[in-house]
Amino acid sequence: MEKSCSLLVHFDKGTPALANEIKEALEGNDIPAKIDAMKNAVRLLLNGETLPQLFITIVRYVLPSEDHTVQKLLLLYLEIIGKTDAKGRVLPEMILICQNLRNNLQHPNEYIRGVTLRFLCRLSEVEIIEPLIPSIMSNLEHRNPYVRRSAILAVMSIYKLEHGEQLLVDAPETIERFLSTEQDPSAKRNAFLMLFNCAQDRAVNYLLTNVDKVPDWGELLQMVVLELIRKVCRTNKGEKGKYMKIILSLLNAPSAAVVYECAGTLVSLSSAPTAIRAAASTYCQLLLSQSDNNVKLIVLDRLNELKSSHKEIMVDMIMDVLRALSSPNLDIRRKTLDIVLELITPRNVNEVVLTLKKEVVKTQSGELEKNGEYRQMLIQAIHSCAIKFPEVASTVVHLLMDFLGDSNIASAMDVVVFVREIIETNPKLRVSIITRLLDTFYQIRAARVCCCALWIIAEYCLSLSEVESGIATIKQCLGDLPFFSISEDDEAADSSKKAQQATSITISSRRPAILADGTYATQSAASETAFSTPAVVQGSLTTGNLRSLLLTGDFFLGAVVACSLSKLILRLEEVQPSKIEVNKASTNALLVMVAMVQLGQSSVLPHPIDNDSYERIVLCIRLLCNPVDAVRKIWLKSCRESFVKMLSDKQLRETEEIKAKAQTTHSQPDDLIDFYHLKSRKGMSLLELEDQVQDDLKRATGEFIKDADDATKLNRIIQLTGFSDPVYAEAYVTVHHYDIVLDVTVINRTKDTLQNLCLELATMGDLKLVERPQNYTLAPESSKQIKANIKVSSTETGVIFGNIVYETSNVFERTVVVLNDIHIDIMDYISPAVCSDAAFRTMWAEFEWENKVAVNTTITNEREFIDHIIKSTNMRCLTALSALEGDCGFLAANLYAKSVFGEDALVNISVEKQVDGKLNGYIRIRSKTQGIALSLGDKITLKQKGGI
Repeated sequence: MEKSCSLLVHFDKGTPALANEIKEALEGNDIPAKIDAMKNAVRLLLNGETLPQLFITIVRYVLPSEDHTVQKLLLLYLEIIGKTDAKGRVLPEMILICQNLRNNLQHPNEYIRGVTLRFLCRLSEVEIIEPLIPSIMSNLEHRNPYVRRSAILAVMSIYKLEHGEQLLVDAPETIERFLSTEQDPSAKRNAFLMLFNCAQDRAVNYLLTNVDKVPDWGELLQMVVLELIRKVCRTNKGEKGKYMKIILSLLNAPSAAVVYECAGTLVSLSSAPTAIRAAASTYCQLLLSQSDNNVKLIVLDRLNELKSSHKEIMVDMIMDVLRALSSPNLDIRRKTLDIVLELITPRNVNEVVLTLKKEVVKTQSGELEKNGEYRQMLIQAIHSCAIKFPEVASTVVHLLMDFLGDSNIASAMDVVVFVREIIETNPKLRVSIITRLLDTFYQIRAARVCCCALWIIAEYCLSLSEVESGIATIKQCLGDLPFFSISEDDEAADSSKKAQQATSITISSRRPAILADGTYATQSAASETAFSTPAVVQGSLTTGNLRSLLLTGDFFLGAVVACSLSKLILRLEEVQPSKIEVNKASTNALLVMVAMVQLGQSSVLPHPIDNDSYERIVLCIRLLCNPVDAVRKIWLKSCRESFVKMLSDKQLRETEEIKAKAQTTHSQPDDLIDFYHLKSRKGMSLLELEDQVQDDLKRATGEFIKDADDATKLNRIIQLTGFSDPVYAEAYVTVHHYDIVLDVTVINRTKDTLQNLCLELATMGDLKLVERPQNYTLAPESSKQIKANIKVSSTETGVIFGNIVYETSNVFERTVVVLNDIHIDIMDYISPAVCSDAAFRTMWAEFEWENKVAVNTTITNEREFIDHIIKSTNMRCLTALSALEGDCGFLAANLYAKSVFGEDALVNISVEKQVDGKLNGYIRIRSKTQGIALSLGDKITLKQKGGI
């Protein structure tokens, strides 16, 4: 076993000092040179050098030094050097240092005494310590508190040694007496810590004797008291009641650290509503009183945990949690909103929405650069509230519509999507929303927002006045026709034929673009350039926003304008009795569409109209020229029906998720059920009674039973050696989030005693062995449990491999048994997660690592194949179920998962059924890091065959 290291010093290997140079410096009288030499000696020893020739020099020239720095470095040197021989016996020359240590313990300077006592805390050789015991104990009565508290730590360290109880027989009694008279807070804390670790009963007795004084004790001592209470209550749950009063009294302590630990202790020890409410209230106070953002984030994590286990209590604290929005930090605000949104009930929704509205208004006045992002978060939160509780929509929708012209496009987009959903789910608000939208439409400055707003106008303008207002608003924002004059076109055509040639070359270069479902389509560089021009234009009553956007080359918006006008004209035919007015409006709409096509085909703009937008506008022209009833039905009814179906699918998914979360494990057959009404309540406080009731409820609902079933456990056992090997080994692998625990069972199948048996492990990937397992001696046909800890730093498939090495009494050579490899599965680190389609597309565009896996499977059904991949990869399908229905021979779906390290895993599956019935296509995996993309690709390649 490698010896432990208690000291770490940086060492520059480029310029190592020579032993002779160090020796010369130590023998001189120059103190600074001697200090540098001692530092070099310590560095060399820490990096594996032995330097045996220096010991006598140090004894002769360094021990007598009176310089404090030299004495401190001497103790560091003595801490590092080997003090025993190969058989574990103390070296004879170590006796030379005992007298020096005794002198230091009796030194008139407090610093020398203190550092020497600290040095003794890290000494484990009993032969060196034993002569020093009287001097150590005498320091407990020293006048300086620094010496006294160091002496207590030395006593505790010596008492915890293998034969420490024999060296210090009456140490606990001495420390207990010391504790009753000591006044220094740090010394009292160390004394209580010594009793806590070495004589727990005495620590408990002292605590219960001084219950009333606990609130007046120092912060450090109170922290140790809480640790003691946690330890005692875990081992003996029946004694919780007597300690609860102490914890509740410490909730009012002046120290934030003590208050935080108190709240954590209450939650861990009790499920009583009174205790949980007190803990939640404490966390909320810390959230407001602490200025450190990291502290606030930690407290929010604790509140989030309480929300999961005690939601009904946290609902009452919702307004206290909302106060954390006063922090300017976006992470704190985001986490606060996430917690609050899950605590909303019909009783508190109005208060919450009112607070969120006030915050939205504040974002208008402030000049902070993150205001736009914060406003977007608030809009999404209000959207969520309005969907859950439609009655509050009327109070917020008009306020939010003021932000349709927001310079933050993402924020404006969230508002218009919110309006689109509310206008469908709240028919009573339709008229007021449409009126407000038509009044504020000219303020919209983003093309994407304009597109969505135009769809709302076209779908929900139903009355004659609304339809006419809709058409008039669009015409006003388009401005006068045509969009350019013929002279401008001629000038542009004559000025640069070279520019046209360059444009044609640009159009021919094509690259893949990402569609809404995550699949690829080919998009010309020309249209990409047109869309990449700044899409935010100041709209006004004089210069229409739609006109300005069209003149930047955004013909997709032009196609949306054409479709919207077509819908409005078709609806005008139904509500307008005068055919003359209908024909006039239809003619004006056709003029607009023809003008947009002319603009797209002219040379005024650097890039012509793209084919898709051109075809859509031409289709609208044909529709208005020759309207057919079947087509009219598609335009006026089918679009709305599709939107309603999309909303119902979304609501259905959310309902299913809530139901899945609400499912809890129930008690097993033949479990004991206690009736708490029949229990004796004598001598029990209200808190104890509540706690007992909650424990009974947990027991009845199976919440205490968290163990996985036996079949799952058996699946985690890996055989490491063969049945015919002299040593049989198998490992039970437990994966915690950031570490892996290997519980290896080793069985000696021979008739010989195996000596120095050692499990040697090595890792590949982002795995790191924490400590090397020690050597064991194994009797014939006996077994041994060996534990090994391995740290994990990223989501990547890792491999653990190794050997078992041992010696036997009749063989002089060491025997090596090679173990089977242990493969760490990526599935242990990723879990299904949810994100919006917009967030998925943003991440898909940003992430640089892509792994493209060809579909190669025996499964012939597209839906069955996707279900198999979802099950195999532990991911969530983001594509709506309705989009996966039907039988068209092609299927595309997006999958998403998140790792325990916060890494995102994006998968897009595109499959097509061939003529021969086989599936063809690709699975694309994208992530920010290479490891997760490669590991997930390997997993999919292995599993996609089906039935593996």
